[in-house]
Amino acid sequence: MSANAAPTVSKTDTYPLGARTVRRMGYGAMQLAGPHVFGPPKDRAEAVAVLRAAVAAGVNHIDTCDYYGPHVVNQIIREALHPYDPDLTLVTKVGARRDEVGGWLPAQSPAELTSAVHDNLRNLGLESLHAVNLRLMGGMAPTEGPIEPQWSTLAALQQQGLIQHLGLSNATAAQVREAQAIAPVACVQNMYNLAHRHDDALIDALAGQGVAYVPYFPLGGFAPLQSKALSGVAKRLGATPLQVALAWLLQRSPNVLLIPGTSSRGHLSENLAAADITLPADALAELEGIGRA
Repeated sequence: MSANAAPTVSKTDTYPLGARTVRRMGYGAMQLAGPHVFGPPKDRAEAVAVLRAAVAAGVNHIDTCDYYGPHVVNQIIREALHPYDPDLTLVTKVGARRDEVGGWLPAQSPAELTSAVHDNLRNLGLESLHAVNLRLMGGMAPTEGPIEPQWSTLAALQQQGLIQHLGLSNATAAQVREAQAIAPVACVQNMYNLAHRHDDALIDALAGQGVAYVPYFPLGGFAPLQSKALSGVAKRLGATPLQVALAWLLQRSPNVLLIPGTSSRGHLSENLAAADITLPADALAELEGIGRA
């Protein structure tokens, strides 16, 4: 499909997120805040329009967080989409907070996690959060360490009915196993893309368990992926390099759910069109070399 078309998300390409079912091409709302994910957006009306366009195109999985802004993104989601379609799944995160100048600080105590859950409930306008990821603050890469106090806090809030499903973000395989011994893990959200393949074994293990894996920075992070191989494949297929990078993730494993973010409707359409790209075997082999180099 041409990137200039108005694509819709396939209603048949879905995967379970706990007891909910989501389409594998979702949307990440982080870019709806101001610069550096802090403060209000330059164009709030466009932010609202992007969310409505995503849902109109069939997206039913939106990733968000109350410390985006802080509070700003969740409030925009509520303005744009509330009352929510029962088919829509909102996945949020707890475990961090912002200081007065936009710094990212850990917020992992039971009191801080509980307060964050209530902040998300209030700003999203929900009585029960669809899914909450515990964001572990070990830096950009997962760091080993016990997570029982944090996970048990969220499991207790789940038992109270304030959370429907629990997930982990920036977690190691050992931390996933530790969490699973306490309460079910519906999804794992880690950094992963064509050039950052450290979670290959974890993705496959989770697929065997029917657990969703959600890569963040699917397009390489704040510095987009740059590769001659990627550009060459994209040119042959009549797509953009970033569309090919998203298509590769969709073909990587059926449990991979995508949440590419954008603050513009044009870029949203371009991202969604990646779901209609099928990479042939020769292209897949060429792209595999990027992560193995």
